Amino acid sequence: MTIGGPSDSSPSKNRRRDAARVKAKQLRVSQKKKDRRNKVFLQGGIGLAAIAIVVLVVVIIVNSIKPVGPGPKNMASDGVLIGEGMIAALTPALQPDATPRPSEPDPTGAVANIRVYIDYLCPFCGDFEAANTEQIAQWVDTGAATIEIHPVSMLTSRSAGTKYSLRSANAAACVANYSPNDFFAFSSALFVDQPEESSPGRSNDEIKAVVKDSGVSDSLSQINSCIDDGTYESWVKAATARSLEGPIANSSLKSITGTPTVLVNGKPYAGSIDDPKEFASFVQQALGETYSTSTPTPTPTSAPVG
Repeated sequence: MTIGGPSDSSPSKNRRRDAARVKAKQLRVSQKKKDRRNKVFLQGGIGLAAIAIVVLVVVIIVNSIKPVGPGPKNMASDGVLIGEGMIAALTPALQPDATPRPSEPDPTGAVANIRVYIDYLCPFCGDFEAANTEQIAQWVDTGAATIEIHPVSMLTSRSAGTKYSLRSANAAACVANYSPNDFFAFSSALFVDQPEESSPGRSNDEIKAVVKDSGVSDSLSQINSCIDDGTYESWVKAATARSLEGPIANSSLKSITGTPTVLVNGKPYAGSIDDPKEFASFVQQALGETYSTSTPTPTPTSAPVG
């Protein structure tokens, strides 16, 4: 007799088929759970990535917006006033949204007050500087005149994206704050080998080299940090806006419309910017007019009777 024939194997095959179906169902259920889990992780990852992008954008925006701080010291009028011996007038820093305090002209009318609004990228400003810096320095040094220099940034968009106009004006403010008596020399040095309009202008390192080469020796590390940090860029923008909106104190001008804008005792200069003799004649004329109006006319007295 044969043991375990064909009729005895059928139940075992059924059990194996049932076990296989159960196993397949378990695999399908497990795969569905895995798919759902992966989907959740994928959606969560996309969400986290989106949040990270939003956070990054916010950080970039926040870091790009400089909080408005006080202006530089010694520029309470939005300019640096330089007098006899090339000594700058010392003033406290202008607080945010404060109104600039105009410098008072010489009450006797004997000293010419020259005011210039300049953009360090402006080629016409460079022409005026080249023609007149030497004689202006002589007048100021001897006490015959004062000069008040107002750096503005009207050409910020015209330096191939580097904002040289703004950065150079900020550098001037840095020098005014830390080494005011060197301001005239540094401001004049920025016009030597002046970058052309629409060029990238000088880099911050090149501006710092001009600071050093122009003779500034005090507080170099603070000035360099001030240049790199753009410390006074917000002030430069505000001062530029004020000069464009006006009014221009102690002047017949409502506002400036371009650079250079030159005033002598409040009177706008409209002559040749590169003719030093014509400018000197205008200064002399303005000085004479101011002196004649500021000098009191003697009052005649009656002869004593008796």
